[in-house]
Amino acid sequence: MKKFKLAVTIIFFLSPCLSIAQKQIQKIDRKALVSRHNVINTAMDTLSSLSVGNGNFAFTVDATGMQTFPEYYKKEVPLGTQSVWGWGNLKLSSEYKFSETLKTYHFNGRDVTYSVQQNNAPQHVKDAVNYFRENPHRLQLGNLGLLILKKDGREINVNDIKNIHQELDLWTGTIKSHFTVEGETVDVVTYAHGTASAIDVDVTSALVKQGRLKIRVRFPYPTNQFSDMGTNYNNDDKHTSEIGFTDALGTNIHHQVDGKGYVVNLSWNGTAKVKQGRAHEYIISPGNTTNKLVLSCNFRDDLKPFNKKNIPYYGSDVIKSSGITAWKNYWSTGGAVDLAGSTDPRANELERRIVLSQYLMRVNCSGYEPPQETGLTYNSWYGRPHLEMVWWHKIHFALWGHPELMENSLDWFKKIENQGRAIAERQGYKGVRWPKMTDPDGNESPSSVGAFLIWQQPHPIYMAELAYRAHPDQKTLERYKDIVFSTAEFMASYAYFDKDKGTYRLGKGLIPSQEVHKAENTFNPPYELTYWNWALGIAQQWRERLKLPRDKQWDEVINKLSPLPKKDGVYLEAESAPDSYTNPKNITDHPSTLAAYGMMPMSRMMDTAVMHRTFDVIWKGWNWPKTWGWDFPMTAMTAARLNMPEKAIDALFMDVKTNTYLPDGHNYQDGRLTIYLPGNGGLLTTIAMMCAGWDGSKGDAPGFPKNGKWKVKWEGLKRMP
Repeated sequence: MKKFKLAVTIIFFLSPCLSIAQKQIQKIDRKALVSRHNVINTAMDTLSSLSVGNGNFAFTVDATGMQTFPEYYKKEVPLGTQSVWGWGNLKLSSEYKFSETLKTYHFNGRDVTYSVQQNNAPQHVKDAVNYFRENPHRLQLGNLGLLILKKDGREINVNDIKNIHQELDLWTGTIKSHFTVEGETVDVVTYAHGTASAIDVDVTSALVKQGRLKIRVRFPYPTNQFSDMGTNYNNDDKHTSEIGFTDALGTNIHHQVDGKGYVVNLSWNGTAKVKQGRAHEYIISPGNTTNKLVLSCNFRDDLKPFNKKNIPYYGSDVIKSSGITAWKNYWSTGGAVDLAGSTDPRANELERRIVLSQYLMRVNCSGYEPPQETGLTYNSWYGRPHLEMVWWHKIHFALWGHPELMENSLDWFKKIENQGRAIAERQGYKGVRWPKMTDPDGNESPSSVGAFLIWQQPHPIYMAELAYRAHPDQKTLERYKDIVFSTAEFMASYAYFDKDKGTYRLGKGLIPSQEVHKAENTFNPPYELTYWNWALGIAQQWRERLKLPRDKQWDEVINKLSPLPKKDGVYLEAESAPDSYTNPKNITDHPSTLAAYGMMPMSRMMDTAVMHRTFDVIWKGWNWPKTWGWDFPMTAMTAARLNMPEKAIDALFMDVKTNTYLPDGHNYQDGRLTIYLPGNGGLLTTIAMMCAGWDGSKGDAPGFPKNGKWKVKWEGLKRMP
C-alpha cells in the first residue's frame, strides 16, 4: 500500500512535467500549418507584391508572376531584383576624402572624432558626406517582365489584366499566377534557385503561340536616393548594356553600371529571337510552335561568359528542384508553432504573421551579409545594412533551430574586423568598434545619429553565445573567440570612470536606441547599461570556457558599472533625462527602457518591481503612433518576462499603423518605408521565447495567457537567454 501511495505521489508531482513534454513532442503537420497561410492575390495589389529567393538573392513580382508593371508598383512595395553581391559605386572623385566627414567633439575630458552629417558645413564637406553615405549602393539588377500585345498590336496596361488568381505556395517557395488578357488565359509559375542568383518562369498561354507574349528585360539606373524603387529609366548615358553571345536557345547580356559589371544569362525552351528595344531594354520573342515558354535567368557576378557560347550555370530543372528542395528542408527542420484550436479571435492572424515572417526572413535576411532593413526587396538608406538591426534580423534564426542562418552573418564580422578596429583606434579606444550604418566591406557611413549609437556593439557577443548554445564545443569557441574578445575589449574601454561617483558610466557622447536624445548630453540609458553588463559577463564566461583567466579590466567595469537610473520608483530613459515621462519630446520613438528586461535576461541590475511600474507608465503614456515595428515585440517580451502574458498578446496586436502586417506578411511602417523586416524578425524572436521560454522561466509556453483561449503547440524552438 505504501508503494502504491508513493507511486501515486510521484505521478502527481511529475504529471505537469509529463504534460509539458507531451505538448513539446507532439508532431505538427508542418505542411498543413504552412500551406494554410499561402498568400492569395485576386487583384493588382501594390501592397501585396510577392518574392521568391534564398537569402542571398530575391526576385519580387507583381500579379503576373513577373515584373511586368514595375512603375505601377513603385510607390508601395516595388518589384526588386537584388543580390548580396550587387553593389555599385560611383567613381570616387579625388576631391572627396572621408576625413572631411569627421567632426571633433569633446566628451569625457578628451577630443573624439565622429563621421557625421554637417548641415552647417561648407558645401564641399556636405558633398563629401553625401558621397560616402550614398556609395557604395545596392543595385537593382534588372526588371524581367512580360510584354503582352493586344489583338490590335498595342501593349497591354494594368487594366487589361483580368481574372487574377495568384498564390504563393510557401511550402515550395513558388508563385503560381493566373490571369486573362482579352479572354486568353495566362499561367505563370515562378521559381528561385535554392542558393544562386537565378530564377525560372514557366509560362503557359495561347498568346505564346500567337506571338503576342514576349519577355522584356530592362536595366534601370540607380537613383542614389534614400529609397530606390528600381524604375529609373533615365540616365541612359551613365551605364552600358549589350548582347554578348546569342543563338536560338539562349543569350547573355552584359550590364555595366557604377563600376559594377555582371552578366544576365537567359535560356529557353524551343527557339526565340532577341533584339534590343529602347536603351537598356531587350525583347525576347519565342517561336510560335507551342503554347509554353520556359525561361531560366541567371544573374552572375562574372563576366567570363560574355561574348562566347555559354550554357547557363543553372538550367530550368536545376533551378526548380534546388529551390523546392531548399524550402521543404527549411520548413521540415527547425521550429514550428501551431495555434489551431485556439479560441482567442487573434490566434489565426498571429499564426499567419508567424508563418509569413518565417518565409520573408529566409528570403530576405538569411544570407551571408547583414541585410538592409528592407532586405533584398528594395533599397532603403541606399541599400545599406544597419548593424544595430542585426539582432532583429538574425537572432531569431538560432531560436527557431536554424543557427547556421544566423552564423553566416556572424562570420561576416570577421571580414570587417579591421575596419572596426580602425574606428576604435581613431577614437582612442581599444578593441573593435562596430559601425552602425555600413557597406558590405564594413566601412562606416556618415550619420548624425548612427555614429553615436552603441547598442550594436554587444550584438556579436549575443550571436556568438547563441551559436555556442546551439553547439557547445571547442570548435565554436575557437571560431568566434576573436569576435567576442575584441568586442568586449572595446566595451570595457568605452566605459568612462566617474571618479566622483566611483562608477563606470556609458556616455556622454552616445545616442541610445531611443534616438530622440542628444549625444552631447546623454549618459547611462538603462538598456545599454544592462547589455554592457550582460555581454561583458558572457565574454568572461568565454574566457573561462577556453581555460583563460578572467580579464581584470572587464571585471572592474562589470562590478562598478553605474546602476540603472530611476526616479520615483520608475526607470528613466537615461540618467541624463530625469523628466523622461513628462517631456512630450521624449515619449516617442523606441520605448527601449523596456528592452533592459525584454531583450535582456534577469540580472543583478534589474529590479522587476521597478520595471513593472515602468512598464505601466510607458504602456499608458507612450506616444505609440510614433514608434517602429520592432517596438511591439520588444514590449511583448518585457510583458512576458514580467508574467503578464495577456499584455504580451495585446502588445503584438496594438492598433498602430507601424504594427500593420500586409497581406504578403510584410510589416508596414509608412509611405516612405512600406516594408520593415526588423518587425518580422522581432515577432519571431518574441514568439520563440513565449513558447520555449527564457533562462529562469518555468512551464510550457510561459509567454501565452493561461485563460483557456490559447492552444499552443510548438516544436524545435530554443530557449532565449
